[in-house]
Amino acid sequence: MGNYAVIFDMDGVIAHTNPYHSDAFRKFFDKYNVPYTDQEFADHMYGKHNDYIFRYFFKQELSDGELRRLADEKEALFRDIYKEKIAPIPGLLEFIGALKAQGYRLGVATSAPRANLDLIIDGLSLRGMMDSILSSEDVSAHKPNPEIYLKSAKKLGVTPTNCAVFEDSYSGVSAAINAGAKVIGVLTSHTQEQLPPCQYYIHDYRDINPARIEQLLNESDV
Repeated sequence: MGNYAVIFDMDGVIAHTNPYHSDAFRKFFDKYNVPYTDQEFADHMYGKHNDYIFRYFFKQELSDGELRRLADEKEALFRDIYKEKIAPIPGLLEFIGALKAQGYRLGVATSAPRANLDLIIDGLSLRGMMDSILSSEDVSAHKPNPEIYLKSAKKLGVTPTNCAVFEDSYSGVSAAINAGAKVIGVLTSHTQEQLPPCQYYIHDYRDINPARIEQLLNESDV
């Protein structure tokens, strides 16, 4: 399967981190007396880049320096909360092992900062399984822009149309679609109806196997 690649987003796809990001944001916003609701978290936090999140919730324009400072503070809080709780989505490790055994090229493409990626990828001992690892620092345009998936495909040595992407958010699915990849929606954060149309949907990796990936990659879009 050297001509095919499987690319994973991270938050909500490799690990179910969103509840811990929510905890971190609540503590962070409470510190700064920033109001929020659970519905706003669902609509304006999951799958979004920090620049958008801070501008939305602070309701004001923020300089690049302010955005970096706020993001560094919040992400450090998340890592402190999550570092003792790192766990994969059920079936993930077995699925990745099966893909690797069949020769698929594998990658991670996340909008999260590199420090978060390192914490989770190394915490799950996945680094040696991945042929490409990209974080927010590796791109200039964030999801739904397809840059991170186009760059991942290039690094993996395959065309975007020969990539199967696992995503859980509206912006992430949109980015993968915009790149021309086949998309598997991971229903950890949203329902099927809340995501753009995907080729397939799973609740966790016990719902899929390498044979299904091969079938999806060989299906015509027509």
